[in-house]
Amino acid sequence: MYVPSNPIVCEAEGNVMAERYQNYVNGSWSDGSSGAVSTSTNPADLSDVVGEFQASTSADAAAAIDAAHDVKESWRRTSSLARGGYLLKAASYLEANLEEFAQMVTRECGKAILESRGEIGRAVALLQYYGVEGSNPVGSVVPSVNPNILLYTNRMPLGVVSLITPWNFPFAIPIWKMAPALVYGNTIVLKPASATPGVATLIARMWEAVDLPAGVFNLITGSGATVGNELITNDKVAAISFTGSTRIGMNIAAESAKRGKRYQLEMGGKNPVIVLPDADLEQAAEITVSGAMKYSGQKCTATSRAIVVGNIMEEFTNLVVEKTNALKIGAGSDPQSIIVPVIDQASKDNIASMIARGVADGGSILAGGGVPSGNGFDKGTYVEPTVINNVASDAFVACEEIFGPVLSILSAADAEDALNIANSVEYGLSAGIFTKDLNSVLDFADRIEAGVVKINGETAGLEPQVPFGGMKSSSSGDREQGKAAIEFFTQTKTI
Repeated sequence: MYVPSNPIVCEAEGNVMAERYQNYVNGSWSDGSSGAVSTSTNPADLSDVVGEFQASTSADAAAAIDAAHDVKESWRRTSSLARGGYLLKAASYLEANLEEFAQMVTRECGKAILESRGEIGRAVALLQYYGVEGSNPVGSVVPSVNPNILLYTNRMPLGVVSLITPWNFPFAIPIWKMAPALVYGNTIVLKPASATPGVATLIARMWEAVDLPAGVFNLITGSGATVGNELITNDKVAAISFTGSTRIGMNIAAESAKRGKRYQLEMGGKNPVIVLPDADLEQAAEITVSGAMKYSGQKCTATSRAIVVGNIMEEFTNLVVEKTNALKIGAGSDPQSIIVPVIDQASKDNIASMIARGVADGGSILAGGGVPSGNGFDKGTYVEPTVINNVASDAFVACEEIFGPVLSILSAADAEDALNIANSVEYGLSAGIFTKDLNSVLDFADRIEAGVVKINGETAGLEPQVPFGGMKSSSSGDREQGKAAIEFFTQTKTI
């Protein structure tokens, strides 16, 4: 069991004793300057206090940035093979501690334990991938018109990069940002979501365990409203990589553009699947429900709209409702649970209001629509998996991200109409189609406005060796993961 450096046992809500965790700056654990803390709780049981975490200030953020800035040159001059070696050691460390880390993910963000294990496994794969990337070439020799001139390119790190990450993938998303950032020679400051600071302390523990040089990785916890501005506007920060809401992302873009900083944004989604009449409806329904309801729909790539073409609407809808009603609701610690608690009460309330608005706009609830009762559900933030039909394509519930276990079923006259509906929203992250017709597949893949396209597959999920990102309001355009990550975290120098 991990005991944080210099833990302070304190009395939390309900007289439950909680450990106080610290920031990790310049290779040391330390308290924030304010002396204030915030509490993290288990969404499956709000009386379970995960711990108390530093409510950092802008001064704390500046100190972390200073630490990263002071070592950026020495880290840049470290060979990329050596940098990759730290990532490979971290991957081995993470494999050895996978179960402990997965249990923390489940406890703090409510995720089903099988998915938490998968998330840590993904982080291992990412560290391995980018660890090997440290041995790959990053430039090229280019022929010159003058045979006596050597003309070549090299990739240079940006410097200090601020990482601002969400709570829904509290381990994998920070890793898929920091692994390429580090191997390409940048130093980093991580500000995790306020809901999952405990998981972030495990990331700091990992880097401490493999003796990553002090200052190369720094962690501060606290409110984005308090420390976010410093992470974005500080002159020593060269770039910001953010995953979260579209509203905050656009603010980051504006502030970064004013200062000539590079920024990378991954934001919302309203991900559709199109179901054509020739589809295997059993397969389509099974995959649609999985994409919409696993982790209670709290994925930016979760399926949110099913657009059904032709006379298969009744059969497909019946299958979806049947499969939705069969899903087990419960704590993520139970391996059988599919519908787990949503992250907090504010999210639960927002989902309920979105469902109510869907009904007010003419939708009909076919499954769920409320909150479960009994079995201790009142201790956590649970929402029933919900299916709504009779939804107009321009209805609020069909256009806005809900981030909960809610699936809207829409009808389309034909494939062309379905494609128009799919493309009608402001988002363009992930999309899928169910069909056996190759011509339909190729047309959809070419014309759908989404950065990730799935054929007879779940909209959620992507392998780490390929680029990830969206179109339109879902992304700033830069891609994460795979070979594409070098484009954001480095700049080209021609020599």
